[in-house]
Amino acid sequence: MSEPDTDRVAVRVSLPAYQKAEWVAEAEAMGMSQAEFVRTMVQAGRHEMGLDESDEETDPAETRSDPTSPGGDGLEDRVHGILRREGPLSWDALLRAVADDFEDRLDDTVAELQASGRVRYSGREGGYVAADE
Repeated sequence: MSEPDTDRVAVRVSLPAYQKAEWVAEAEAMGMSQAEFVRTMVQAGRHEMGLDESDEETDPAETRSDPTSPGGDGLEDRVHGILRREGPLSWDALLRAVADDFEDRLDDTVAELQASGRVRYSGREGGYVAADE
């Protein structure tokens, strides 16, 4: 079995503000980042519509952080879920899959902090800074 392309790409979606607020609240209630929530919901919709050709249903709990461990990342469940979905992976491919998930979560978090005005990007200062500094 060849290794799937695990490169991540950004997808931008425009939607009404009320819908984004609903998605944020639902993601938080499920202990997911916004990216995890959208990926899970899209895959669930694809499965429901018969577009998901995989033989095995993915448990959404395997793709999200453990809500009982604030600040924890549910790494054991994430690794197990990745290997169940993708089959045998080399160490490097497994590391990329786990790191990509973290990058998505970090990207979501920074975007949320910027949207709330708590963090800003400053080219002059060489990167992201807390807005209250």
